[in-house]
Amino acid sequence: MTSDEKLRRLEELKERYAAERDKRLRDDGNNQYLGFEELERQFDHDPFADPDFTRDALEEECEVAIIGAGMGGLMTGARLMERGIKDIRIIDKAADFGGTWYWNRYPGAACDVESYCYMPFLEETGYMPTEKYAKAPEIFAHCQRIGRHFNLYDRSLFQTLVSELRWLDDENRWLVTTNRGDKIKARFVTIAGGIMHKAKLPGIPGVETFGGHSFHTTRWDYGFTGGSPTERMEKLKDKKVAIIGTGATAIQAVPRLAQDCEQLYVVQRTPSAVGPRDNGPTDEEWFKSLEPGWQRKRMQNFTRMVSSEEVEQDLVQDGWTNIFKHIPNAYAASSEEQQLADMEQMDKVRARVDAIIEDEETAEGLKPWYAMMCKRPCFHDEYLQSFNQENVTLVDTKGHGVDAIDETGLTVGGQHYDVDCIIYSTGFEISTFYVRRLGFEIYGRNGVSMSEDWGKQTGPHTLHGIHSHGFPNMFMFSLVQGGQTVNFVHLLTELAIHVAEIVKQCDAEGIEVIEATEEGEAQWWQKIMEFLMVSAEFRANCTPSYMNAEGRPDPSMIKIATYNGSMTSYGKILEDWRAEGDMPGLAKFKASEDA
Repeated sequence: MTSDEKLRRLEELKERYAAERDKRLRDDGNNQYLGFEELERQFDHDPFADPDFTRDALEEECEVAIIGAGMGGLMTGARLMERGIKDIRIIDKAADFGGTWYWNRYPGAACDVESYCYMPFLEETGYMPTEKYAKAPEIFAHCQRIGRHFNLYDRSLFQTLVSELRWLDDENRWLVTTNRGDKIKARFVTIAGGIMHKAKLPGIPGVETFGGHSFHTTRWDYGFTGGSPTERMEKLKDKKVAIIGTGATAIQAVPRLAQDCEQLYVVQRTPSAVGPRDNGPTDEEWFKSLEPGWQRKRMQNFTRMVSSEEVEQDLVQDGWTNIFKHIPNAYAASSEEQQLADMEQMDKVRARVDAIIEDEETAEGLKPWYAMMCKRPCFHDEYLQSFNQENVTLVDTKGHGVDAIDETGLTVGGQHYDVDCIIYSTGFEISTFYVRRLGFEIYGRNGVSMSEDWGKQTGPHTLHGIHSHGFPNMFMFSLVQGGQTVNFVHLLTELAIHVAEIVKQCDAEGIEVIEATEEGEAQWWQKIMEFLMVSAEFRANCTPSYMNAEGRPDPSMIKIATYNGSMTSYGKILEDWRAEGDMPGLAKFKASEDA
């Protein structure tokens, strides 16, 4: 293809991308979804916990309270313990450690970043992942291993919901109250609620009227399906099942459902870009040959690769690094050269669909028409192949979604599908308001709530996405003005080290209270703005999804933007900040001083 032909094709693709984008646009944006609280009895329960669990309420004080027992909470607890800060309390709604990997036990669940980079503390625990992309049960078991290794179980309260956080001005302590009547006073609070903490449901008319069985993938009901994450779901052999959603979760669950259902309807608004996974077992000799410090080096190498930074060698060599080798700055592909590179890679993704799918109409429905990083790319060696099975039907809503749900099934494009079960693979709230996603209110200085403070015209305000003026001694792990990367565990790794070092320094220097200054926050926002406009322009042209507020971003919510420089640069910013020694951007008060 000549240069002129490529440019003409690029212009044609842009028109096609825009047309496909417009199909998904809705006036209600993020409001098209429901939270679990709207249908709490039906969806928001824990199928993995002891429903009869009880315990006495606690009244206690601790050095650090950690909200969340997923990867972020685990790593923070571990790093604090390493530094001799053992007076900690971890609180979580779940009945064990794991976070994402506690809740997501759907069949086929696995990490989509290689396990050697994704599973933390492999060197510290001496654990070797069984394969390059570990499955959910193995990752969950590793979270439990970390909890045991760092003696975190005795310091944890499970099956416990935080009701509110309230700063006590006269005591310089946070009061953490819970649904079990606990009253815990903490000098510091770390909120490690996760980016995939709050599941969402589509606001389809009649969703509450369905007379069959239904659940969200984060609450997989093996009591109904039979089987387990590793065993066949024998109870589905005579069942008609619809799974709504075709994002990263469905890509993994559909092949397992296709094996076991009498009939499977895969209900799609926008197809995912699905490349080959090429998973395989871990080479034990290779793993034994790795030198101390290998995991952090490998994690940083991967992050640099997916940040389009130069490296001497690609240590991971997978679908992720291949994308960024071929598409420079793929998250903000705006130049003609970048767009041509993106076109070439997406053409390969679409060609793979044609090569695998036997039915021409189904193949056309499964082709993604958008730039590579408009949605999280997926990698799987069985998903597309599932649609060649006679019992699997693609229900392509062509961007419009399900029309309605009634007692017996769902309607799409005027056609009704009778089903016994509806599975919602509809993702998580990511771009909604921070406090809404946490599920509890935070009251800072003078009793001012974060909803009120961040809800003002100025919006959210932070230093590094971690500290916020008016909310002393609090560390936040979120995407609000914080770092971001393909491998979220790398971000959590840096944040856990950062928090532990700050608490250690406060102890060493007798600092009682730290708090972001308004000047420090303003400087950080200027840093965010350096990268914001280019990525914002790219996202604006993407198909609607959680990555661009469903195509209807609220201008007043611009301040929830992430730091869109590379994860490498974000980590270096934190490291250099610590090296300065005087905590620039934070006000510091010793016990004898008035905070």
